[in-house]
Amino acid sequence: MTTATLNSEVREIHHGAVLDDAHVGDIKGAFGTIKLGDHDARTGLSAKLKTLLAIVGPGLIVMVGDNDAGAFATYGQAGHDYGTKLLWTLLLLVPVLYVNQEMVLRLGAVTGVGHARLIFERFGKFWGAFSVIDLFILNALTLVTEFIGITLATGYLGLPKVPSVIMAALVIVAAAMSGSFQRFERIALTLCVGSLLLIPISIMAHPGAGTMAHGFVTPVLPGGSGQMATVMLVVIGIVGTTVAPWQLFFQQSYVIDKRITPRFMKYEKADLGIGIVVVVVGAAATIGLGAVAAAHLAGSFTDAADVARGLTVYGGRVLGDMFAVALLDASIIGAFAVSLSTAYAMGDCLKINHSLHRGVKQAKGFYAVYAGIIAFAAVIVLVASDHVQGVLTVGVQALAGVLLPSASVYLLLLCVDKEVLGPWVNSRKTTVFTGAVIAVLVALSLVLTGSVLDQNITAGQIEAILAGCLLVALALGGWMAVKALRAGRAAEAVDRSGRDDWRTPPLKELGQVRFSTGTRVGLAVLRTYLAVATVLVAVKLVSMMLGH
Repeated sequence: MTTATLNSEVREIHHGAVLDDAHVGDIKGAFGTIKLGDHDARTGLSAKLKTLLAIVGPGLIVMVGDNDAGAFATYGQAGHDYGTKLLWTLLLLVPVLYVNQEMVLRLGAVTGVGHARLIFERFGKFWGAFSVIDLFILNALTLVTEFIGITLATGYLGLPKVPSVIMAALVIVAAAMSGSFQRFERIALTLCVGSLLLIPISIMAHPGAGTMAHGFVTPVLPGGSGQMATVMLVVIGIVGTTVAPWQLFFQQSYVIDKRITPRFMKYEKADLGIGIVVVVVGAAATIGLGAVAAAHLAGSFTDAADVARGLTVYGGRVLGDMFAVALLDASIIGAFAVSLSTAYAMGDCLKINHSLHRGVKQAKGFYAVYAGIIAFAAVIVLVASDHVQGVLTVGVQALAGVLLPSASVYLLLLCVDKEVLGPWVNSRKTTVFTGAVIAVLVALSLVLTGSVLDQNITAGQIEAILAGCLLVALALGGWMAVKALRAGRAAEAVDRSGRDDWRTPPLKELGQVRFSTGTRVGLAVLRTYLAVATVLVAVKLVSMMLGH
């Protein structure tokens, strides 16, 4: 490609919504580089594989980062309490994960603008503030759980707490502050490979292939109606730890930072698919190992280290140590992803340089947020008592469950916006499916809020909440369908031609979207519920910390 052609392509990208010079240039992945302006056809298997190796990263990291310390605790408890009977929930989450994250990667590749910045620019400061406040609070608490996981893993391995936490914090900070995106991605993907350690651990513990397979294909809620409330809380915990708001903000910004354009969309979708396979395999392995450990432990489940203890009783110290190393690996990569999600979002909000391609001097605010939130989490873990840490772990799961619908609503609104995505806008099927997912998340959020406030919630009350949400969802769906038909939208087709070269125009040309009265009312009702529920859950958690 000539210099003139290359410069033309750079100018074309800058005429779009891309905000940071660092987000334009060669794609420098961990396993290869793709030059800016590379329009070569990938016809052979070797060429396609090389391209995939250069692109792979965003989807894999966000998915493996999802199997973090909180996930180990949630999956371990599910296996300890119910064996492999809840494995089927993981299969139900596969399409949810794919559709949510596919919409995010589309937004990133097409717009070149971070999730938080898009929400602010398109929906205004009022709605944008709510979305990022949710994110920052939940991310800070989630990061604390990552360091709790680090202390559990290193403590089991016999390492002192204070030096372990400090060393982990320094490693996490240093890995991102080198000014090399490629170097960071190589470290992150090495940790992703480390997560596969769960596979040989499972082979050594052999939880039973037949039992595992039966758990995947047989949807049951063990314990009967008398145990429904308890089982539902575990199911909601699995959903909450698998579908988290930080994932949306992280992957969109990471796709942008890696400089991936719509031309490589199919490779990024393949990357996401690989990540989902890895996360489901890891989650299933952890549930199975929790079931094995339960047979060799007395008493109730307390934390992820219980799985290591049970495996040691079953198969010897090496097996327990291997699980502890897997927990440490998961906690560190989770800390990478959550911290970056926060720093990227803050960079969007403050309109400052926010890229791993930049060194500390060129992006001081970005790295200050990244290092600051890590330092905050590390200090909390070092000074908080075991009781407070236990409550925080429970609290993160509760808040994640309560706030589940929030990020998905904004995501859907952006992905049906033709001015933002043009030919990449959602298909009708994707929109309907995402709407149904949001309805389910709202129902689960209501159930979780009720259970936190009243630990004696009954099966009948849970069924009433779910039935009420179903009726409201059906009514809203019918109203929207009638409205669409009257407006003639049902027959409206989207022109998908020229997608590979289409980019979102500059944000100043888009302006703010005008919500209909119905949309504003719906958002206000949802926002009010989430705010009230968050406050109530927070008050409950503070009360628990004080021993009330």
